[in-house]
Amino acid sequence: MTARLFRPYPAYRDSGVEWLGRIPTSWKVKRLKHLAVLNPEVLTEDTDPTLEIVYVDIGGVDSLGRINERERLTFASAPSRARRLVRDGDVIVSTVRTYLRAIAPIVDPEPGMVVSTGFAVVRPTDELTTEYAAYALRAPYFVERVVANSKGVSFPAINESEMATYEIAAPPEPEQRAIAAFLDRETARIDALVAKKEQLIELLHEQRTALITRAVTEGLDPNVPMKASGVEWLGEIPAHWEVKKATWLFSIGSGTTPQSEDIGYYGGDTPWITTSELRESVILETEKYVTEAALKAHSSLKLHPAGSIAVAMYGATIGRLGVLGIDATVNQACCVFSRPKGIEMEFWFYWLQMRRPYLISLGYGGGQPNLSQELLRSVRVPTPPLSEQAAIAAYLDLETARIDGLIAKVRDAISRLNELRTAHITAAVTGKIDVREEAA
Repeated sequence: MTARLFRPYPAYRDSGVEWLGRIPTSWKVKRLKHLAVLNPEVLTEDTDPTLEIVYVDIGGVDSLGRINERERLTFASAPSRARRLVRDGDVIVSTVRTYLRAIAPIVDPEPGMVVSTGFAVVRPTDELTTEYAAYALRAPYFVERVVANSKGVSFPAINESEMATYEIAAPPEPEQRAIAAFLDRETARIDALVAKKEQLIELLHEQRTALITRAVTEGLDPNVPMKASGVEWLGEIPAHWEVKKATWLFSIGSGTTPQSEDIGYYGGDTPWITTSELRESVILETEKYVTEAALKAHSSLKLHPAGSIAVAMYGATIGRLGVLGIDATVNQACCVFSRPKGIEMEFWFYWLQMRRPYLISLGYGGGQPNLSQELLRSVRVPTPPLSEQAAIAAYLDLETARIDGLIAKVRDAISRLNELRTAHITAAVTGKIDVREEAA
């Protein structure tokens, strides 16, 4: 997007607010509580338990001001924080986990929409238009002040009464509407460009997956004779390839969690890996280390050599991969493939990436599926000759690096567009640019 030059206002004055700086002389500065009412309506404890609500939690709002997730519940089944009623024209501002910058206008809400008590519901009065408030409350001069003054580590929060004392730049009402109209148009243009680039990233990911799939199931020679693999989900494979069970190709094991942190099992020199550290990359350091005492006390706490590959077996991380860049032990949720016999670990890593959905489909149990070592041992793997495995891995290293580089460039472009979006909002709601003619 080509940058455009915007003219400033004819004259400025000091706002008297460090975070805000200079503003146009015709603008006012007022505290939020003098421009809006906070949390005007709540559901009380004696609300009809069968009342149907549409609930929005903090995680349902993104940093671009969009409500992406909502849940239909009865009052009786809703979490205790589902209490704040909203109306068309309100703006919700996260006061818990404020670093998420979850701030959104409420536009034509569904009947019975209720938001978490982790939001402050801001209802503008006559001096503040909803359209302008939605942008002003997302401007860095306001948001960064909220984040900076939040208390707590895991769930930083700010008191709503304190936030209500923060100042807002308030242009005359016609200018508020002009600024909102200008920003609606500009942010829509930028969001459309971002959407196109996100689609490109999806296509590149699909291309990457197809590339890996083709290479590890058909090889690199498109003219090679094929044969039935004998395994329904595998289909045909090159005629000179074999199909072997994973248990014939690897030493397969897991680990455990030492009993207690109070008896000298943690804080030693041996790296201990959990599924949170499996991120499709090489693991060179871990969050926790265990002692010799822990290794001696737990026979299942074995040291796996560098170069091994770990797969997450349980819960939300199921199927995630990590390559051990160091000798390490693991917890019971990791299955480790080590000491390969007749298979290249690089080839196996690519094969596991390609077959993750299949592995997850093998899972058992209700809710989140689980894998087991027995299931993973029985997985059948198409295995080319070692030299061909090495050639496939080298080819995929080169091609996936090229695609990953393209994805990184597109993500960088998205980042710049989002910075431009923020810059437009900041400049317009602080009066650094005069957009009245642009809006008209």
